Amino acid sequence: MRAVGSSLQRIDAVDKVTGHAAYPGDINLPNQVWAKIGFAGVAHARITRVDTSAAEAAPGVLTVLTAKDVPNNGYGLIMPDQPVLCGLGSTTQAEVVRWEADHVAVVVAETAAQAEAAAALIQIDYDPLPVLTDPIAAMQPDAPILHPNAFPFPYGERDLKSNVLLEYHLRHGDVDAAFAQADVIVAGTYRTHAQEHAYLQPEAGLAHVRPDGRVEVIVAGQWMHEDQAQIAHSLGLTLDQVVVRYPAIGGAFGGREDMSVQIVLALAALKTGRPVKTVWSREESIIGHHKRHPFIIHAKWGATRDGKVIAAQMDVTSDAGAYAYTSTKVLGNATLMCLGPYEIPNVHVAARTIYTNNCPSGAFRGFGAPQGHFAAELQVSKLAAVLGLSPIEIRRRNVLRDGSILATGSAVPAGCTALDVLEEAERRTVISDWRLGIGDLVEMQSAQSPITNHQSPLPTSLDTSRTRTARGTGIAICFKNVGYSLGFPENCHASVELYGGVTIERARVACVGADVGQGAHTAFVQIAAETLGIAPEQIELNAADTDDAGSSGSSSASRMTFMAGSAIQGAALQALQHWQDEERPARADFVFRPRPTTPYAMETGAGDPNITYGYCAQVADVEVDLETGHITVKRLISVNDVGKAINPQQVEGQIEGAVAQSVGWTLLENYIQREGRTLTPYLSNYLIPTVADVVEEIIPVILEVPDPQGPMGLRGMAEMPFIPTAPAIAAAVHDAVGIWYDELPLTPERIWRGLRNGE
Repeated sequence: MRAVGSSLQRIDAVDKVTGHAAYPGDINLPNQVWAKIGFAGVAHARITRVDTSAAEAAPGVLTVLTAKDVPNNGYGLIMPDQPVLCGLGSTTQAEVVRWEADHVAVVVAETAAQAEAAAALIQIDYDPLPVLTDPIAAMQPDAPILHPNAFPFPYGERDLKSNVLLEYHLRHGDVDAAFAQADVIVAGTYRTHAQEHAYLQPEAGLAHVRPDGRVEVIVAGQWMHEDQAQIAHSLGLTLDQVVVRYPAIGGAFGGREDMSVQIVLALAALKTGRPVKTVWSREESIIGHHKRHPFIIHAKWGATRDGKVIAAQMDVTSDAGAYAYTSTKVLGNATLMCLGPYEIPNVHVAARTIYTNNCPSGAFRGFGAPQGHFAAELQVSKLAAVLGLSPIEIRRRNVLRDGSILATGSAVPAGCTALDVLEEAERRTVISDWRLGIGDLVEMQSAQSPITNHQSPLPTSLDTSRTRTARGTGIAICFKNVGYSLGFPENCHASVELYGGVTIERARVACVGADVGQGAHTAFVQIAAETLGIAPEQIELNAADTDDAGSSGSSSASRMTFMAGSAIQGAALQALQHWQDEERPARADFVFRPRPTTPYAMETGAGDPNITYGYCAQVADVEVDLETGHITVKRLISVNDVGKAINPQQVEGQIEGAVAQSVGWTLLENYIQREGRTLTPYLSNYLIPTVADVVEEIIPVILEVPDPQGPMGLRGMAEMPFIPTAPAIAAAVHDAVGIWYDELPLTPERIWRGLRNGE
């Protein structure tokens, strides 16, 4: 049996299902103490006094750390705009809190209960400042400036008199002339909302000073070496003085790309000389880490009578929240993705991300693509409705192909399969005969055009005495970058050692790409075994900490299997050559560097933004309760080109998990803030889908069209199945009830109000 292409059992499966896998919250060390991080509790204010005396005198307390204890009090994945601890006496101007979960103090005590009790005794006086929660209002000239001070900014000069963190433009062709020639123009304003990651284990970690004097931080994250660099910077240490170790990780989805407890745990361990642990409650986790970006997108698209889209004008605003996190990177993706996977000759996109006092926004599965595609795909579906075209046919006439030119002026990388996934979705829909048994409100469509637009009667004419429900079907497609984009230097390190006599008896593979639950480490083993021609059981994987290997980059951007697979394959091939040259044992180190990308030109957006792309098409069949507005997704076909399925079962799991998570974002999850304070800090009032809420039948479809750049032809796919779900469901709802819903989430109340108002 070949290693690659087989649904081998995950290498961590037994430990996880039996409870033997150790997550950060499970790990304890002798003589450990506990830390409690104090949140600001206010959205925007200046600290005028901090009194820790009562806390320091409380039972069991070893120390109370404040801003003055942090050597370099600023950090951030993209730019250091956030204090480690807000307060007085800092090396930076850290006296202003901009978010209710800004960290203001850390209490270290013998027990967790003592630390929590002492943290409640800290007295902080605040001078309130204006709270900005609307990104549109925050970018007006008279808005209070949230970040008036300079910090290292990787995008040139930042305007210190504006809350606009970054702005991009894409200009291609002549939009005004194209609109003048268009036979049909559709416009809409689309709003998407924040989403909580809700991973299984909240933030937790443990730090201690090792016998060699180095501080080791044991935590769940997505990028070991970036964690190491930020810890070292903030604490004034060299990189080799910090070790970061990832044990089992209870989910991430982008939520662990940005730092949470890492720096303060290392600081506390260095100050006390004892192991220091913390575990956040679910409430602290929901309040205290970033969310998916809310977006407001104004769209105007024009098309010819035969369904060719010739113009697209997009105005895109995202709410960055209080700090940058990955807002600039998410904006970069959304700037292109808001045009969908289509070749449009005339384009103008204006996109910006704005500081507010809301919870910071950051990476979340899809990274700007779900928000952008929600607008783009509904625009295409609306054009199809106006033109009387099948939603499949209008997509077929405009979809990207090899050689297509993007709005950036560069060609789509070879291996474009947007048309492949679209036509496979069409084929699967035809053979499934979805229109049978739908009821009086939906007419049968021909088998040749199963998703031809059908305008159901308007809500005022719905005869609910005859039926309580309406059924509808919708389609959406997407593309998404694989790997870092816009000129960010991309690389991944791996090493392979071969041992044995005449034949290779075992191999040691070192690659520290984080397995955040997606099964990456199993894929690493399968790729190594396939390349070396040995059984997976003969592979020993070293992936525990920053000492094991050089940086693999982040487990994000659908890049890890693509990048680490290339690195492992390269190291394995070199080690094999050494083995054939009679080196026993044989060893090889390899750093994979894919083709470079380029940033957007600031005025036009010209450039070559991404290494390659993944492609997905989805068809959703929904049932709408006309009395309550409740939507049930009866069936969803998800067609994904993965290039090469290293482990087909894991690929199917990624599809099913992404769809479940996206259905939550589309229908249920409603993170609410008011005046910068979280009103939904519990899983009892922030609703995530349970088994009763997900799609009744998910049909995962795997295509394997090799990507020319991927190892063994594979391309990343973990984010792609999330992206088209919302617009597919929204199109299906329109098919059922005749109303376009342009704002997420599609809660029963929103649907019910639309049905009653007829709009």
